[in-house]
Amino acid sequence: MENQLAKSTEERTFQYQDTLPSLPVPPLEESLKKYLDAVKPFANEEEYRKTEEIVKKFQNGIGEKLHQKLLERAKGKRNWLEEWWLNVAYLDVRIPSQLNVNFAGAAAHSEHYWPPKEGTQLERGSISLWHNLNYWLLLRKEKLPVQKVGNTPLDMNQFRMLFSTCKIPGITRDSVINYFNTESEGPSPSHVAVLCRGRVFVFDVLHEGCLITAPEILRQLTYIHKKCHSEPDGPGVAALTCEERTRWAKAREYLIGLAPDNLAKLEKVQSSILVYSMNDGCPHVTPEDYSQVTAMILTGEPTVLWGDKSYNLISFSNGVFGCHADHAPLDGMVMVNINHYVDEKIFENEGKWKGSEKVRAIPLPEELVFSIDEKIVNYIKEAKAQFLKQASDLEVVCYAFTSFGKKLTKKKRLHPDTFVQLALQLAYYRLHGRPGCCYETAMTRYFYHGRTETMRPCTMEAVRWCQSMQDPSASLQERRQRMLQAFAKHNKLMKECSAGKGFDRHLLGLLLIAKEEKLPVPELFTDPLFSKSGGGGNFVLSTSLVGYTRVQGAVVPMIHNGYGFFYHIRDDRFAVSCTAWKSSAETNAEKLVQTVFLCFHDMMQLMNLALL
Repeated sequence: MENQLAKSTEERTFQYQDTLPSLPVPPLEESLKKYLDAVKPFANEEEYRKTEEIVKKFQNGIGEKLHQKLLERAKGKRNWLEEWWLNVAYLDVRIPSQLNVNFAGAAAHSEHYWPPKEGTQLERGSISLWHNLNYWLLLRKEKLPVQKVGNTPLDMNQFRMLFSTCKIPGITRDSVINYFNTESEGPSPSHVAVLCRGRVFVFDVLHEGCLITAPEILRQLTYIHKKCHSEPDGPGVAALTCEERTRWAKAREYLIGLAPDNLAKLEKVQSSILVYSMNDGCPHVTPEDYSQVTAMILTGEPTVLWGDKSYNLISFSNGVFGCHADHAPLDGMVMVNINHYVDEKIFENEGKWKGSEKVRAIPLPEELVFSIDEKIVNYIKEAKAQFLKQASDLEVVCYAFTSFGKKLTKKKRLHPDTFVQLALQLAYYRLHGRPGCCYETAMTRYFYHGRTETMRPCTMEAVRWCQSMQDPSASLQERRQRMLQAFAKHNKLMKECSAGKGFDRHLLGLLLIAKEEKLPVPELFTDPLFSKSGGGGNFVLSTSLVGYTRVQGAVVPMIHNGYGFFYHIRDDRFAVSCTAWKSSAETNAEKLVQTVFLCFHDMMQLMNLALL
């Protein structure tokens, strides 16, 4: 163990960045073949034939020209997709991103040493914050271990975006600003921002060059908490971040124009290591039910959340925690990593602070008081109103299935992630009577600045299996065989996507080249089957594996009649977070989750019965 630790500290977090392979462009013919395979479940024979014609025409005509231009672009960039993806998926989007794009999750500390308990918010908060800041120091010193698959290093660039990073609204396009530096690169901001009852405070976390202790952080948090609870609430400038992007951009420009120091105050929040949010809520949570706490983190009080920050650490009055993140600069796995680290540290230390109790005379937190007028007060009021209206429409269901988990599925030689995905396909099929086009996140971090690719779990193999499960005349043997075929197909596709051989990002690249060249949109993208099968962000099921730790995660659905379905897998359980819009008559998150759980049993039964 000693040796291993020494070895891991020798390896620097970002040392492999320069040697990672460039993101490849797959062959056009392969991508189009995979696309045709993916649309099949959603077409009748005539529709499929028509799409086949469109694809052939595209491949022999404009598609080939666009593909050549894309190859040209890729020659000059280590990641041909990076800038495009950031803009198209995040920065150009005008709908409010705080609820529609951001992701969130509850911490699992409540399952061990920190069950919900009033009066613990500040003390626990100081310990949690201290562990988070230790992680920040590891990153500053590049001592965070490089993530690898086997011996292959993964791209670590997104970890730079975890701290001191903020999205800035623009009239037509937002931007991301990152103030973080490693120690070898130079100074990095060393203050945190604290939001409490509509007010904003900052304090430095380094004193005489060293990280302040948990009791010293407690003193700062207590000072802020007392002040905010004995004086009137602040204006809640943070709520502006939950507004539609162009409106927020205009409000921000106006705010900066009101007083010269408003910009400096905004920059203080933007550059802060993270935002620590003191929420007065008291969410119910048990190890089997995270619904209420997840809902409160996703849709909670907008005046104590800076929706554009890449990291909001949220504390509730009963000592329950969570995080809320802007999705533009990073994907969920960065959040999972830091949250798992903090959860493990809290667990190792039995939820206690085990260091020095001494509190030095460090400067008290500074309040950032914005100069505002009636117009800004109105902007804030309108932002809150639109946010709370949409938030009240969201159904959030987060339950743990505890009959079995990873251990048993692996024992049956079934991939646990595929197990959940196929159960979801079957559940959707049972509830809605048709296949559900589905997006599962595949990671492409084998490549320089790689982020994600779309993996489409609704395959013909999955559909045939779902049909056999609903067909009373199908034998158990047939059902089992079809299920295993669906597993094999899913695993193959996932492998290909991670190896840069998916097709969705490739097709997006071709479409964007056409737009850049001011060419008409190719028929491939206007064909009804393109969006019916999920293309252009129309997936009914928006899903992701949050990993194999205790860390939770949740997002809202991609479309109005869809579901957000995030899940994590442990030895003894599958924990799912499912969201749906109440105003959609078609969807019901509670029903979907309960059906998925029944499907888990049915699938395991197939594996057991088939052995008899």
